[in-house]
Amino acid sequence: MSGSPNGASREILDRLWDEVAGQDGLVQALRSAAEDPVQAYLLVGPEGSGKRAAAAAFAAELLGVGLVGAEAERSARLAAAGNHPSMHLIERVGPSISAEAARDLVKEASRAPLEGSRQVFVLDEFHLVADAAPILLKAIEEPEPATVFVVLAEEITDPLVTIASRCVTFELSPVPVAVIESRLVASGIAPNVAAEAAAASGGSLRRANLLATDPELVARRALWRDAPGRLDGSGSSACIVADELLGSIESVLDPVTAKHEGEVVQFEEQVERTGSPLKGQRKAMEDRHRREVKRIRTAELSSGLAAIVTSYREAASSGGDEAARRFVSAAAEVQKCMEAMTFNPNEALALRALLLRLPL
Repeated sequence: MSGSPNGASREILDRLWDEVAGQDGLVQALRSAAEDPVQAYLLVGPEGSGKRAAAAAFAAELLGVGLVGAEAERSARLAAAGNHPSMHLIERVGPSISAEAARDLVKEASRAPLEGSRQVFVLDEFHLVADAAPILLKAIEEPEPATVFVVLAEEITDPLVTIASRCVTFELSPVPVAVIESRLVASGIAPNVAAEAAAASGGSLRRANLLATDPELVARRALWRDAPGRLDGSGSSACIVADELLGSIESVLDPVTAKHEGEVVQFEEQVERTGSPLKGQRKAMEDRHRREVKRIRTAELSSGLAAIVTSYREAASSGGDEAARRFVSAAAEVQKCMEAMTFNPNEALALRALLLRLPL
């Protein structure tokens, strides 16, 4: 077994790849790429789609190529624990990837691997690279022969375009709801909570794990599903229900609000330490915070509106032609509401208008 590629090291690597949920095509492609890698890869996908897990498994695979027996097992165990000397995870400190961090990375990447014949740099959240991109470009474009970069980003922003052109790019999709639900149940989450969390996750396994620990999740989802039954066709009932639905979202924002407040403190400390106003970075941070809040609100609203449609669909399944007609009408009205929110950010007005139009 010590010389077999299917021994203990393969079992460890298989477990790492199993952490990449719902991305079977990506897993197959990366495992093949590890046999003869190029200098840089870019994994692009929404938050919670599995980029970090895929990068960790890919890095472990890269570091183990050519090793057998005890050496292969040792390499796999160190990589799985995040302790491999030649595996480097680069994370931002503060609101974006700083020029100082970029220069440190370039210097580190120019050195020989601390162990083995190859080193891997996993660059996390590099959609936030901002002004540091030019510093990194040459290192990624012409790295040392033993160095492989794995760049992770939620989107290809303007500063990242040139770097992206030097990488082999893989796109990750949101994780399917059924896969998320199955993962949550397997981790010990009650089936009813797992179903609600998966449905509200927006395809993010990370978000689903957080939602599954939210004591208000089931009640919040029920509030949306029960909304049609509380309407009487009047404007007053539509306003009351809409305000309650929107109010239920605020608690979901508490963790990200705390995170943003911490980043602001870090930023102010950086300004004080460097003596620079960093105006451009301040605006970039504030813009990112607004986008993150908007993304969470949009995900919550989308899952809530989907819950409303679900209530009509469940009624239609056993309610005859009239119930089926109401379901079709409600689905069409919800679609109009979602489109309206895309072009008009006034959520309260859009939701009240929807509740007034929903069939009773």
